[in-house]
Amino acid sequence: MSFIPTELIPPRWLRGSGNLQTVYAKSLQRAAPDYRRELLPDSYGVDVAAYDFIDGRPDAPCVVLLHGLEGSSRSHYAVELMHAVQRKGWNGVVAHFRSCGGVSSQRMYHSGDTREVAHMLGVLARRYDVLYVMGVSLGGNVLAKYLGECKQAALPKAAAVVSSPVDLQAAGRALEKGLPRLLYTPYFLHTLLPKARHDKRIPIRSLGDFDNAYTAPMHGFADKDDYYIRASAKPFLKDIAIPTLLLNARNDPFFPPEYLPTASEVSEQVYLLQPEHGGHCGFVGGEGRGHLHWLPETVLAFFESRES
Repeated sequence: MSFIPTELIPPRWLRGSGNLQTVYAKSLQRAAPDYRRELLPDSYGVDVAAYDFIDGRPDAPCVVLLHGLEGSSRSHYAVELMHAVQRKGWNGVVAHFRSCGGVSSQRMYHSGDTREVAHMLGVLARRYDVLYVMGVSLGGNVLAKYLGECKQAALPKAAAVVSSPVDLQAAGRALEKGLPRLLYTPYFLHTLLPKARHDKRIPIRSLGDFDNAYTAPMHGFADKDDYYIRASAKPFLKDIAIPTLLLNARNDPFFPPEYLPTASEVSEQVYLLQPEHGGHCGFVGGEGRGHLHWLPETVLAFFESRES
């Protein structure tokens, strides 16, 4: 069965601005499905992480979602994906990174934490015969890096990497200036700083400042640049050995189009899909107010094409 994606056509009034498409998508948020939560040990056996399950047919595949920075099973993209999974009768789970989903932890998470992704997928592979995995933004970068590191030993049957800034240095520069800095820095720092027990003597005015002061030293990197270089998935894209959809909108304010991966930078197992519209994790389609159906339908169609 071949994969032929449908075109993303946003409402006429929403076309153009990637920032508007990014922010507006959250207003279309609907109620989350009725998750079943389990708290399971992390890869260090010190903290617990939240896994929110959708139970489908026992013999059906399981779709795993790895969320973005400070995301959760309540994020708009997670809710839409899990509703779509539920309609198919498949199993689903949003696997939260440490400290996310309302569960506190001693250790935080970062964009290159493939140890934790390998652990989470190992836990789930012992329960389900077939795993399909979708990673969004930060979750997409760490998923792509895991896939490249593991090659044929990667546990998913197929994967989707969505709105992922696989070159973290390029994304860091994009978020340090202009409207992206004004829009997104306060949004993320609002929840990140309390988790890091922020020392108010250290000035934190951007995500780069946060990564330099906290993310890098907490996880053994010399500074933010060392972190961005070593955690980026882009160098690993050529080593991916399972079917992987790599989906980035060309107007994503987190990752400008000049940095998007090209066919020469990825393996033959990677399907590049780069629509003109979508923003960062937005992908609003339809007319009028629009809807969020395009992303889950596209990702599940890609996974379903691997079923035969």
